[in-house]
Amino acid sequence: MILVEKAVISDDVKDKFFVCNLEKCKGACCVEGDAGAPLEDEETEILEKIYPLVKDYITEEGRKVIEEQGTWVIDKDGDKGTPTIGDNQECAYALRDEKGVLKCGIEQAYLDNKIEFKKPISCHLYPIRVTKYDEFDALNYDRWDICSPACDLGASLNVPVYKFLKDALVRKYGEAWYEKLVQEIEG
Repeated sequence: MILVEKAVISDDVKDKFFVCNLEKCKGACCVEGDAGAPLEDEETEILEKIYPLVKDYITEEGRKVIEEQGTWVIDKDGDKGTPTIGDNQECAYALRDEKGVLKCGIEQAYLDNKIEFKKPISCHLYPIRVTKYDEFDALNYDRWDICSPACDLGASLNVPVYKFLKDALVRKYGEAWYEKLVQEIEG
């Protein structure tokens, strides 16, 4: 385990390799699982605010779900998350590109400079999952077979999880925190 301030980080974050390979997985993380993307409290307010700017980036089916259920929901575990189409199918904020790859409509609106919010931090940090405790955050590498192509690509490029997720980790914890993480890992 690695300790940086109030975060306990699994050794897998430094030892495992990962680089998203959307051409191979087709964005399966936007559809697989037992709920939508986990949301932090402040993200629910952001989604409510940006939805009018994001709705043109998602499917008609996604818009219908959001208009019926809201921009965020409480899942079966009592956690806040993005709504899903059908019974835990694809995220309502997902869209398919011309190659059939699922992507994030929120992120596309961000890339088009329509909004300043990139996407939920849980999505940005994937394959790290953060569990919040009273005194610390636990950052664990989430092993999922749908990400095998990302693990293979990361290994071939020699990119460990913490380097692949630099932008997301800086977004969540700050540049100084990330530099401390690198120092702990690399010495």
